[in-house]
Amino acid sequence: MSPLVVLVALVAGALGALARYAVTLLVARRARPQQLPQAVFIVNVTGCFIAGAVLPLAGGSDLRFVLLSGLAAGLTTFSTWTVETVQLALGGRGRAALASVLLNLVVGAAAAVLGMTLVSLLL
Repeated sequence: MSPLVVLVALVAGALGALARYAVTLLVARRARPQQLPQAVFIVNVTGCFIAGAVLPLAGGSDLRFVLLSGLAAGLTTFSTWTVETVQLALGGRGRAALASVLLNLVVGAAAAVLGMTLVSLLL
């Protein structure tokens, strides 16, 4: 892997992180305090779609590395999702915590399958 590809992946990761922050700010303006962690859900599902869309590409391609390890990794956030889910559970909102887990996993998997399917149809 060339240094240029690594640099492009770093930039893509930074762009993903900035997009995640922008989504967090946008959702924070509209969210009610008792709702599920929507910003994390949005970025995680989007990242799953990107990852699924990238999978049909050639196994070791530079584009795959940049999009998957750069953009999607910078955009998504497993740690924040986990902490917010634990906070819901500790705050007496066990159902909301369970809903967060189920929605992120089920909708995230569906988004990955959708991304894979769409790209596979286009190839």
